[in-house]
Amino acid sequence: MTNLQTIQALYEAFAAGDRPRILELFAPDIQWIQNEGFPNGGRHVGAETVLDDVFAKFKVDWSTWRADVDHWLDAGDTIIALGNYHGTHKTTRQSMTAAFAHVYWIVDDRITRFQQYTDTRMIVSAM
Repeated sequence: MTNLQTIQALYEAFAAGDRPRILELFAPDIQWIQNEGFPNGGRHVGAETVLDDVFAKFKVDWSTWRADVDHWLDAGDTIIALGNYHGTHKTTRQSMTAAFAHVYWIVDDRITRFQQYTDTRMIVSAM
């Protein structure tokens, strides 16, 4: 599998809620860095930690949440996904769309690092 295919498989696994597949794609000591101001923003280390402390919490706060990728940029060991988040907050019932850039680093077919760039103001406004 190419590095681009690895990241595309990750988005498919996220959409399907396939935790075992996500854990196969993540390095055990993955570094997951989200913008400050983003829900659960900051630096998270470890595959299980990312799933439990980041992704599981989206289901608690958001009735819908998805990341749609519009463009892929393949830079070898680094893959960039450009797209938009879409979500509806459970409490406020406000919907939002926010552009993102996701940067992934891959080593030995495993994702070792993620860095997020997004407009947190759009997300916080919906919250």
